[in-house]
Amino acid sequence: MQNTQFAEHAPDTELEENAVVSLREKICYGLGDTACNVVFGICATLLTFFYTDYIGINPMTVGMIFLISRFFDGISDVVMGFITDRTHSKYGKARPWILWMSVPYAVTFVLLFFVPADASETVQAVYIFVTYNLVNTVVYTALNLPYSTMGSLITRDEFSRSATQAWRIFCGPMGKMLVVVSTLPLVHYFGNTQRSWIIVSVIFSVIALVLLLICFFNIKERVVIKAAQGVKVPLKQQLKALISNQYWAMCLGFWGLAVMMSTVSGVIMTYYCKYTLGNELLYSPLYAAELISQSIVVLIVPHFVPRFGKRNLTLAGILLVIVAQIVWLCAPLSMSAAMASAIIRGIGVAPLWANVFPMLADAVEYGQWKTHVRQDGMIFSAASVGSKIGGGLATAGIGILMDSVNYNGLSSTQPQEVLDLIYVVCMYAPIIFSIIIAVLCLMYKLDKFYPQVIADLRERDRQGVL
Repeated sequence: MQNTQFAEHAPDTELEENAVVSLREKICYGLGDTACNVVFGICATLLTFFYTDYIGINPMTVGMIFLISRFFDGISDVVMGFITDRTHSKYGKARPWILWMSVPYAVTFVLLFFVPADASETVQAVYIFVTYNLVNTVVYTALNLPYSTMGSLITRDEFSRSATQAWRIFCGPMGKMLVVVSTLPLVHYFGNTQRSWIIVSVIFSVIALVLLLICFFNIKERVVIKAAQGVKVPLKQQLKALISNQYWAMCLGFWGLAVMMSTVSGVIMTYYCKYTLGNELLYSPLYAAELISQSIVVLIVPHFVPRFGKRNLTLAGILLVIVAQIVWLCAPLSMSAAMASAIIRGIGVAPLWANVFPMLADAVEYGQWKTHVRQDGMIFSAASVGSKIGGGLATAGIGILMDSVNYNGLSSTQPQEVLDLIYVVCMYAPIIFSIIIAVLCLMYKLDKFYPQVIADLRERDRQGVL
């Protein structure tokens, strides 16, 4: 029964699954990531600041909650990938989850900011743990994982897929920039209290809900591997196929390190602006400059992929990130240097974000080619584990470090040890992450023989063989 229902909506020709995606569909798909980044943007940058400086919770407590939650989140990603691959509906296997999770996503996001202000720290910690896991481990995973999986299901055409993902990475940071740039000014406008954060979160949740519905009603699943229909691969076999896919593992590293670098920079820069540059509101234009430059370059990157390849563009960009940090190191107290560094860093990190999801989609095809097992949801979910754990480790690491130097978020001044720590992390962490990413780039070879992988898979499709 499931196979018949699914087949009714499967594309009839090879032409459709290799279709060039329209600009409208690319933009609407990208708007889904705009909505997803409303939560991701807050959690990755300002949520720690809200908990420490508005609720007064110890930064180490916040960091440990985030870290523990990320491990649960990683497990939920794998489970959701397994569920996605076995979902059969009239909308496909990934697309319906965007609809099903849109309202829960909007509602649970607001709950993050209803921390009982007058309760004990234990009660507050429990509330944060429960709501943070509800949002990230359950709802966000059930929304974002299938949404990401759509990247390999919209089309099988390599360059149209890259262009579609480029629009995702263009639109996604717009959601992040919306919350990061406007949250603190809006919070100040509404009174600079916990209630202000709640009001702002309601505004953002409504915007996110509308964007998710626009995304759902304007995208389409085209890639249906007929030989995979009705084939239920045991979990043990799926995990074995996953582990043997070295390009999935590299993408896990790319995505995880990219999130770690973004999280560390986003979190620590708030404190750097407040205590070193003397004004926390400077964070908004700096972050906006980085995201705007990143978003513009993301749209340009796919045009160079056919000539230079995803790996080479990513490597060149990540070396530019190191240059950006050197610029800032030359004048760490200069707002002009900080702004120049942010713009250069945004340009440098753009190829990594533009290519990581097309690389994941390529890893899906490579995995099928190598193991005869198709794992759209499983590969995206297992790679997402790297991003979730990476983000958790980054946030927890900052919390632990800040606690080690006796940071107090309710104090107007900080000891020199705190200021020194903020400086070191802000300046040098991106350089360390960039070096590791560059090493991974040198190990990535799939670009060289990917056309042959696709040619072989198309021949197998004609023969009805996975």
